[in-house]
Amino acid sequence: MILRIRSRDGTDRITVPDPSSATVADLQRLIESHLTVPVQLQRLSLDPALLLPTPSASVPLLANPAASLASLRLSNGAFVYLAYPPDARSARPPPPKVLSAAGSFGKKMTMDDLIARQIRVTRQENALCAAASFDRDAANAFQLYVAESLAFAVKRAGFLYGRVDAESKEVFVDFIYEPPQQGSEDVVHLMRDPEEEARVDAIAEGLGMRRVGLVFTQAVGRKASETGEYTMSNREVVQAAQLQAEGGIPEWITGIVKLEVGDDGTGDVHFEAFQMSEICVKLFKDGVLETEVGETDDPRLSKMRKEVMAGGKDTMEVDNDFFLVPVKISDHQGPLSVGFPIENRGSPVGMNALRSHLDRMKHLTFVKRISDFHLLLKVATFLDVKADVPALAACVKTQSRVPEGYQLLIESLASQG
Repeated sequence: MILRIRSRDGTDRITVPDPSSATVADLQRLIESHLTVPVQLQRLSLDPALLLPTPSASVPLLANPAASLASLRLSNGAFVYLAYPPDARSARPPPPKVLSAAGSFGKKMTMDDLIARQIRVTRQENALCAAASFDRDAANAFQLYVAESLAFAVKRAGFLYGRVDAESKEVFVDFIYEPPQQGSEDVVHLMRDPEEEARVDAIAEGLGMRRVGLVFTQAVGRKASETGEYTMSNREVVQAAQLQAEGGIPEWITGIVKLEVGDDGTGDVHFEAFQMSEICVKLFKDGVLETEVGETDDPRLSKMRKEVMAGGKDTMEVDNDFFLVPVKISDHQGPLSVGFPIENRGSPVGMNALRSHLDRMKHLTFVKRISDFHLLLKVATFLDVKADVPALAACVKTQSRVPEGYQLLIESLASQG
């Protein structure tokens, strides 16, 4: 049986020779042998929350060495999560070698001095975002479309909008904007429309929100790596780093939605959240991270344009997991509804959709009927983006009476459907 051991340093595969009789202690010894993490420093769990920067004390650990793996109902390809101190896999460094620097009149340089001049890629232990909470209706509308209409066959992406709590540093995602895009198994090209994005930002401004992140799905047929499992591909790392650099806030998050299929053929949709590490974003900004990815490149590794130090060695390639900082994820019920057809999903949204929506919601107050981001985006096409759009969105934020002029315009547009 092959088990996938996921740690903060990446994902490794370990083969358990006799899974019917193997115990947790046997697995720990295999991990020590293959991953060089001493048994006494290992913490194992079946809960991915173990890998959060500050995991909860309630995370269940595989604490009984005598427990059989069969009793844990582990199947071939199952994930086991492994935590250990940051330097547990690193061999103890030898004493620094003293070198003579040519032309420095006897000035001595240690190996550590030379290393200090290199770019060091290390794991970032703590995210700058304390947690991410997604509006459950918005998240559900996004993943349902990918599951039911796209069957996770191609990638799909969206920009996350919401609020950042200034004290707790927690991000609340209240709506998802899906820009024009073209997706394949391994790439999603965002064909960004500056005018539409200006309308989206104007709506967010009126709602007291802003862009806070990116979410994308992973296709079930994405490119495999010969060196092991991976959480995010090199193309995804480049895209996520670029958009986080553009995002302009330290709490920017990247969400991943994927379908994991078990041995019995059933699939579970998983929603995860990460931040790209500060060093990853810096490597992108400084032009060190290679942004051109070749078809034969290993998707698990990100190429560099100059040598860096990662995992205690000089390299031109870095395991993508070095750049990922897990963020605790939860959900909430936000202030907006999600009932209006969503933009840029192939079929144009006509005025008949606006009429149907308003008719279906006619038992509610008018401001409640239009409290839907996707509806506001449709209406915003006919309003002044700098004045009218934020003003209308502000009515939704405060749930106050909509000025008669805006209401007449919206009802007039709906009558054309």
